[in-house]
Amino acid sequence: MAFKGNKAALPSKPCVACGRPMSWRRAWAKNWAEVKYCSDACRKKKP
Repeated sequence: MAFKGNKAALPSKPCVACGRPMSWRRAWAKNWAEVKYCSDACRKKKP
């Protein structure tokens, strides 16, 4: 999958803690299946 500049084409999923949608980032490419939280703040206030 190559990013061509269209952010709407990137996969997204909701954050477990806050529910906000988070879109795919290159830093998460290797472990996208395990990503659950959108930020460190949400990771600290786990449900």
